[in-house]
Amino acid sequence: MLDREGFRPNVGIILLNHRNEVFWGKRIRTHSWQFPQGGINYGETPEQAMFRELHEEVGLVPDHVRIIARTRDWLRYEVPDHFIRRDARGHYRGQKQIWFLLQLMARDCDMNLRATNHPEFDAWRWNDYWVPLEAVIEFKRGVYENALTELARYLPRVNHHNRYLRAGMRTHRGEGGLPLDDEHEAASPESGLIAAESKKDSATDD
Repeated sequence: MLDREGFRPNVGIILLNHRNEVFWGKRIRTHSWQFPQGGINYGETPEQAMFRELHEEVGLVPDHVRIIARTRDWLRYEVPDHFIRRDARGHYRGQKQIWFLLQLMARDCDMNLRATNHPEFDAWRWNDYWVPLEAVIEFKRGVYENALTELARYLPRVNHHNRYLRAGMRTHRGEGGLPLDDEHEAASPESGLIAAESKKDSATDD
């Protein structure tokens, strides 16, 4: 489902814990990190699509989260031609996204990267709100920065001093911004041995 300009409607999800850290997922069998996102199906509202993607990619249901805010308008990114399926070139340009800021009301152990047979992530961690953009594929970085900036004003108050300033957006400690000890592998006997290949951004990108 594309609009007249060739952009596919999509949602992005910024999921917060009680320290205002964000869920940061490693795309399966790659070294690329990102927020959950996915396409809006025909007949879905952005909110319905967000809850569906939240369950498919992170294993959470609506009772596990609270919606804090969403972006006012669509945020767009174009996908380079070499990432687009050959049969979609010429009419598919990229994604237009509504971003949601969510508060996790459940426990870390309620998250499940194997909620479907087609997982998007094979590991995750909590990261500072201003995520390391170097870990994000280049053509998505502008949208990430715009979404984080627009939604930052809605961050809940926390009791401790907020050390995570915007100036730290482009600095990180190790891959993904946190020490490896804080990384959560997907709970599976075949962890790290999944045969599915990671999906490139395309007209069917989730």
